[in-house]
Amino acid sequence: MDSVRKTYQEKVKPTPAQERQLEAVLWRCRTLYNTALEQRITLWKQRGVSITRYQQEAELKELRAEMPEYASIHSHVLQDVLARLEKTYQAFFRRMANGEKPGFPRFQGATRYHSFTYKEYGNGARLDNGCLVLSKIGRVAVRWSRPIEGTPKTVTISKEADGWYVSFSCADVPTEPLPETGHETGIDVGVKVFLITAEGKLVENPRHYRKAERELKKAQKRVSRRKKGSKRRKKAAELLAKKHQHVRRQRTDFHQKTALMLVRQYDTIYHEAIQPANLSRRPAPKPDGNGGYLPNGAARKAGLNTSIQDAGWGHFLSILACKAVCAGKRVEAVNPAYTTQDCSSVLADGTICGERIYKTLSVRTHVCPHCGYLADRDENAARNIQWRGQRLRGVPALARVMNREPVVRRRVMPLENDSQLPWQASGFAGRQTTTVWCDMV
Repeated sequence: MDSVRKTYQEKVKPTPAQERQLEAVLWRCRTLYNTALEQRITLWKQRGVSITRYQQEAELKELRAEMPEYASIHSHVLQDVLARLEKTYQAFFRRMANGEKPGFPRFQGATRYHSFTYKEYGNGARLDNGCLVLSKIGRVAVRWSRPIEGTPKTVTISKEADGWYVSFSCADVPTEPLPETGHETGIDVGVKVFLITAEGKLVENPRHYRKAERELKKAQKRVSRRKKGSKRRKKAAELLAKKHQHVRRQRTDFHQKTALMLVRQYDTIYHEAIQPANLSRRPAPKPDGNGGYLPNGAARKAGLNTSIQDAGWGHFLSILACKAVCAGKRVEAVNPAYTTQDCSSVLADGTICGERIYKTLSVRTHVCPHCGYLADRDENAARNIQWRGQRLRGVPALARVMNREPVVRRRVMPLENDSQLPWQASGFAGRQTTTVWCDMV
């Protein structure tokens, strides 16, 4: 039987004394992280020397001997702190090599460092009769929601808005294959509706953040009015964090249920290989040459960016992929280029129309002037995604039409008079020149 690696998260109920100990461990781990980062920066600026994670780990023994507060923390926890710092540096170097925005490793404030990890189960952290036993902290009660499966490898203690949690990363967790249905589909995610399948089935967008936006705004103002450093400000910040946590959990629950519904209905699911972070990026500024800036549409796009982040496409697609693996199903990503513009209609001879009709984002209906096909814009895209994914897989048992890529067209000559073109009568705009297209042989 196939197996996967899976993480189980459960809520822990520490005593007040244990909670103070957990807070102290988290504080010292954050201090070690910032000190190690400062050491790397200083050595590079003064000597041009790059220190590695293993060189810093070699200094932990001396640190624990000189500072008793670090001697009370398990060595694996401290080693994991330095491993996290190394990971941030490697991500920084990777972004530099790929020409992305670098994002240099930053110092972690008290509200930005939330967890610590025992990198080997049984060495510092283990389970005993349903309780979590932590080195030098003691037995901590766990509120179990389900039994864990597989072999625990690492244990992570994290602090969230409503308390402390433990996460067990387990290997060799057996999969639970679902019965095959013999159906495949393509899905197109969006903002107006969360997703639509190639058959035209809709999943409405719940808009959790948009619905809670007013309450979040009031909670944020309450924090801003409180005096910095006061207990009242701390309580207001905790209330704000709980409200954000509630929205996040609503979104995750919706993603989990929607993904489960899809893997139960389909054996293979195709989706666009989108990058939500790029889609929700702010427009680049436009200097006017006189020290100022020209309008770049950032204010107009701000609302769309918020809606994209509220939908959480990237989070949903990662959950869908994980559930498909556990259920013995397939999820394939395809190139999203022109899936909305190309016509997905099936002609009488069994071929795809493939006529490319340019649309702005405000045009929500696909109308093909070549074959007369009328459909929702997103449904047309979902059909194209399915055709394209099946063609890439080369599935021989499917009909010939399902394995065809939309017809590739080549521009051969411009027309001089385009005043009576069919897409203009249909209300489509955005084509500046008219072109005759021919199929490539």
